Amino acid sequence: MILTLLGLIVSVSSAHANQPPNIVFVIADDLRFDALACTGNPHVRTPHIDRIAAEGMNFQATYVTTPICSPSRASFLSGLYASTHRILNIDTNGIGILGDRLVTFPQFLRTAGYETAFIGKWHMGFDDTRRPGFDTWISFKGQGQYRDPVVNENGTRRQLSQYMTDYLNQQAVDFINNKDRADEKPFMLYLSHKAVHIPYLPAERYENEYPEFDYLPPASADDDLADQPAAFARVNRQPLPYTNTAKAKFEAIENQDRLPEPQEPRWGRGTDTASNIRDQMRCLQSVDDGIGMLIDALSDRNVLDQTVFVFTSDNGFLQGEHGVFNQKRVAFEESIRIPLLIRYPPLIAAGTQSDQYVLNVDIAPTFLELAGIEVPPIIQGKSLVPLFQEPNSTPWRRSFFAEYFMEKSSRSFPSWQMMREGKWKYIHYPNHSGADELYDMEADPSEMHNVFNDANSASIVQKLKGQIDKRASELSRARSNDY
Repeated sequence: MILTLLGLIVSVSSAHANQPPNIVFVIADDLRFDALACTGNPHVRTPHIDRIAAEGMNFQATYVTTPICSPSRASFLSGLYASTHRILNIDTNGIGILGDRLVTFPQFLRTAGYETAFIGKWHMGFDDTRRPGFDTWISFKGQGQYRDPVVNENGTRRQLSQYMTDYLNQQAVDFINNKDRADEKPFMLYLSHKAVHIPYLPAERYENEYPEFDYLPPASADDDLADQPAAFARVNRQPLPYTNTAKAKFEAIENQDRLPEPQEPRWGRGTDTASNIRDQMRCLQSVDDGIGMLIDALSDRNVLDQTVFVFTSDNGFLQGEHGVFNQKRVAFEESIRIPLLIRYPPLIAAGTQSDQYVLNVDIAPTFLELAGIEVPPIIQGKSLVPLFQEPNSTPWRRSFFAEYFMEKSSRSFPSWQMMREGKWKYIHYPNHSGADELYDMEADPSEMHNVFNDANSASIVQKLKGQIDKRASELSRARSNDY
């Protein structure tokens, strides 16, 4: 299953041949779209991240195509859907091999003359060894640890006695400040944080932050789930009916012996929702510190405005919506929607916003275009460059598709396919009967009223189901033709 992309010739266009931009890409873990001050959180303090939005563009309708760590990260790197790159979940069996074979935008950048670095969480398989396309490789096994982690620094494993986020931030700054790099050589930094993932262990200096915070349940916490069979089954621990018994047996077999690595413990910290969210915000402050450090390092080298600076997350996170806590894996907004902030003064005016549908698969083609590299035809995302100067008037996608594949470690979350078009969101459960959902996102933004079975919904269901079938078929053909 090796992509033929490596046989393509990297061509640099005259528009970008002389001075391609540097690229700094920072991705947090499990950070929902409204978790930042600049995206509406009234409690958290994220001044350095907010600066990217204030001096760049805030993409307000950004979504992941699969809301779970490994598939989403693979999609950011490759520009492909999980159906195509086949990193379907976080199970450990076989994903490391697929991760090694994944063709990524850093490989193309490196071939075109960029110096490239990966620093942080890879999490496509448990292995921590160097992946193709990176001059600098600093990572760790699997999920990693907040406290005193073991890391792989360019092939040498070290036991640290420090806080993971602070270590990653400093390594990223050290890469920016590399004195051996020629001034004219562009660089690409991919900083992939463990934070703010469970178990939310903050740095000691932030232990006492946000004492005033108190958890207020979201509107959908009162959802009775009466017309949402999948959510009702999950919350009440009842199995969903399968479309056929053969499929049920197959799913049970295909998910055997594929558990991810055990989690780092909470070490006696509070397990109530307020304590968890308070610690998430404390963890985020260390991430924000690193953003400030990177901005200062780029400014000191006089390359800040020649650098495309991106901040985002690998998926969202539910905090009580529809009775679900500390989870993603569902098609609700809080799970699939993420923050995306991009600063690049040559093309992006300060303080701009876009409400166009943007996907994680759009990042790879965006970076390739900015670097003047021909975008391979297999890539399924779209370059965001046209939105930089015309964020809301540029002709753009009117709908998008997302998908999720059931994991053995989370059997109460069934596989689903989703299509969003305009105000409608349709969620199809291909292996279960009577579970589909349709939401009017204008009238029901909290997704509490499933109108799938309403008499006047038949035509929209038929239309969106047809789009789902068409998109799923296209992704399947891409897999069979190009791997």
